[in-house]
Amino acid sequence: MTANECIRNRRSIRKFTERPVSHELLAHIVETASYAPSWKNTQITRYIAVEGEKKAALAKCTDWSGNTAIMENAPMVVAVTLIKGRCGYERDGSFSTSKGDHWQMFDAGIASEAFCLAACEQGLGTVIMGLFQEEEASRLLNLPEDRELAALIAIGYPAESPAAPKRKTVEELLSYQS
Repeated sequence: MTANECIRNRRSIRKFTERPVSHELLAHIVETASYAPSWKNTQITRYIAVEGEKKAALAKCTDWSGNTAIMENAPMVVAVTLIKGRCGYERDGSFSTSKGDHWQMFDAGIASEAFCLAACEQGLGTVIMGLFQEEEASRLLNLPEDRELAALIAIGYPAESPAAPKRKTVEELLSYQS
């Protein structure tokens, strides 16, 4: 599968088969995602694979019943976390740009998409979820104070093949200036 095919064919999957995701396959996906670019190569993204009873408890930490159902149906949920205070900062603790600490969430987003594309290449489906009770979910996951929960990704073998939603035209998305 080419990168172009992977990008164009990846969909947000919300229904999964019961087939588990092997830990070896997940490790391969994370290894691939580790090549995602990051601010000054800080590589702040960390992943926590959640299964079984802990996944069921995590599913109750959502702000939308749709995400609860997705997580209950998925064989695994991956919590995407980041190490706070590194991305977008200089060594003296000051911010490198006016964006402040926004770069850390940007980098977690890049890493999340790399993760989803690597999963797609392996025949797995994913959906990135942002509607969850951050404090409750972070406490459940025992996140240390230097970590922040950025997103939750349901992952598994797809039980659906949704069509691509309509895309904006290049003319809407691209402009030139001289």
